[in-house]
Amino acid sequence: MGLDLKTLNDVAKGMVASGKGILAADESTPTIGKRFDLIGAESTKKTRNAYRDLLFTADGIENHISGVILFDETLRQSTINDGTPYPEHLTNLGIIPGIKVDKGAKPLAGFPDETVTEGLDGLRQRLEEYRSLGARFAKWRAVIKIGDAMPSFTSIGTNTHALARYAALCQESDIVPIVEPEILMDGNHTIEDSLEVTELVLESVFAELYSQGVGLEEMILKPNMVLSGYDSADQADVDTVAEMTLACLKRTVPAAVPGIAFLSGGQSDELATTHLNAMNLLAGSKNPWNLTFSYGRALQQPALKAWGGSDANIGAAQDALMKRAGLNGLASTGAYSKEME
Repeated sequence: MGLDLKTLNDVAKGMVASGKGILAADESTPTIGKRFDLIGAESTKKTRNAYRDLLFTADGIENHISGVILFDETLRQSTINDGTPYPEHLTNLGIIPGIKVDKGAKPLAGFPDETVTEGLDGLRQRLEEYRSLGARFAKWRAVIKIGDAMPSFTSIGTNTHALARYAALCQESDIVPIVEPEILMDGNHTIEDSLEVTELVLESVFAELYSQGVGLEEMILKPNMVLSGYDSADQADVDTVAEMTLACLKRTVPAAVPGIAFLSGGQSDELATTHLNAMNLLAGSKNPWNLTFSYGRALQQPALKAWGGSDANIGAAQDALMKRAGLNGLASTGAYSKEME
């Protein structure tokens, strides 16, 4: 395919650099609209740009953030002060710009309550455009549910096949793929259930990636942590989460993958940080991959609340973002403690 594999590998390693993580600022327009509703702010193209601007222009953000996942609209927007396109602004800071490319989870025909992520049609052309606009990596999220007779093997198979097709197209376009198979926390399943399903899904993911010729050194995995369901009566403690998640990864993720950037999956800000820290403390230097974060709400929620839609609160919002980004950066090296909160 004539790929510059060294450059792709360098980008992938840069995305999971020690002490840093990835800011997921790729909320779709409907999703960010819901977040704005909670703070009483109107969601318009202008206000969405103002909010993303405060995130990306926070002083020193490059010290804790290695990459930013953008939404299509945001990739085409610019900084408010000097009109620099966001991909260029981030690159100038040493932050790698990325882009969400999937079209969302849609009902899986014949399998009620299960979904398959769409967006492969026309993806090659979209990736070419995104590359020209400055994106150096992409993200595709598959959604797997645990429940009665779920997940089905059809749900696992269709979603992991699509993830691998997406990843192959990314690498063809000189873009590093973030492969994101998310097992949802929704439900009353135990942490043992989560472990079993996460293993099944990751085994399928890497089998599909291998069968479709995806270079493992040129991708990043963005998995869920192994967690109890939201409604489970038995909520696993932090050490159990760390032990089970690491055990699952060691059984399923090849050492060739440069790094693992966890999604927060609806955990509270502090708990997502605590779990990440516990895994890095437990693993020490024995892991073949860097363990870091790719959080959305768990990084942004304090900043969003502090901002409240008002320019007068931009400084406070940036301070809130920097605090969470800094604490998660420390957690990615096992140096975080709750006293820092």
